Amino acid sequence: MVDKVQLELVTPSKLLFEMETDMVVVPGGDGDFGVLPGHAPLLSTLRPGTMAVYEGDKVSERVFVAGGFAEVGDNRCVVLAEEAVPVAEITSEMVTERLKEAQEKVAAAETDKEKEDAEHGLKIAEAMGAGREAGA
Repeated sequence: MVDKVQLELVTPSKLLFEMETDMVVVPGGDGDFGVLPGHAPLLSTLRPGTMAVYEGDKVSERVFVAGGFAEVGDNRCVVLAEEAVPVAEITSEMVTERLKEAQEKVAAAETDKEKEDAEHGLKIAEAMGAGREAGA
């Protein structure tokens, strides 16, 4: 019996990390889900939120993901994230600046598509702030 999950976190620009872990909790589109060895195959969208990587019963890594997809199967979890930032690297200044830019884009949006994109950016900024606070 396999007792670890092979985790890969990939962004458009790079492979952020590849590791074996005891469990990973992912912010799925329909809610958080945990992946343990032997998990049934699954494909899920991601919502902006914090992914938690466990070694034993302790969180060893927290990573903010802005959205994307997760594929689970064969004792593997592959997370394809639009953007991923280790929570430890998120500063209050980063969150403040991102919120300010997102709010300005929402206010300046003229078309439905611009408004939708701006509101998505605002949700990401708010989730990043919440993830920073939870990981602090």
